[in-house]
Amino acid sequence: MITTNFHTHTTFCDGKDTPEEMVLAAINKGFSALGFSGHAFFVLDAEISMDAQRQRLYRAEILRLREKYKNEIEIYLGIEQDTWSPPLEYKYDYVIASAHNLLKNGVYCPVDNSAEMMQDNLLRQWGGDQDAYAEDYFAECWHLFDKIPQGDVIGHIDLITKYDELFSIRRSEKYFSMAKSTVEHLAKYGKPFEINTGAIGRGYRTSPYPCAELLFAIKKAGGRIVINSDCHNKDFLDCGFDDAVALARDCGFQSHTILTKDGWREVALP
Repeated sequence: MITTNFHTHTTFCDGKDTPEEMVLAAINKGFSALGFSGHAFFVLDAEISMDAQRQRLYRAEILRLREKYKNEIEIYLGIEQDTWSPPLEYKYDYVIASAHNLLKNGVYCPVDNSAEMMQDNLLRQWGGDQDAYAEDYFAECWHLFDKIPQGDVIGHIDLITKYDELFSIRRSEKYFSMAKSTVEHLAKYGKPFEINTGAIGRGYRTSPYPCAELLFAIKKAGGRIVINSDCHNKDFLDCGFDDAVALARDCGFQSHTILTKDGWREVALP
């Protein structure tokens, strides 16, 4: 059983529960470690991201909880930074590097805000062309570490597939070619790719992402994995973890990456 999660959102950004509620839920589930990763500021997501003042409050609360529950669980202070976020003002235990937004024709287009917004942007800015949309998305991901050089984890590399099941979208050979090329490029940085179960907990998917075909490509490129729930609700802290482990094993992985007091290290899959 996976007893860690390093992708956790709370009421400081777009999560449903407070950090302490998340900690108590993690302890109740027998977790050994919990990492918080509130959204770094992005001007178009000001309501659900953390500006400097909110980051100060967030940092203070996570550090308070780390001390309060130090005998029950390891707590880590992280942040999820978008490719369009400004440089971080504070130091964190780790940074999840993610691409949530595309700039097209002068318009910022969130790729995961809602299924309806994704479809609307796809039609308005890309004329409904899924491959053209994917090409721009993976071009953004290609420069993940140019824009977020301090990144420690590659967040949900195929986030644009979040709503595929809702719309019965079947990805083309061109899509997989672009995705695999991006994966091979990012694998050179030696950072773990996230297997993300968040869309399961939120009712958009029945399986984790990346899909098996991309995980095979990650494995072939020498990439590592970290299993996270991208949790926005304490009830789903470990949602889909068994599926993620099975998928990882099917794709040839025998270990996953976790954060410890001594840094990131590989441990055997359960």
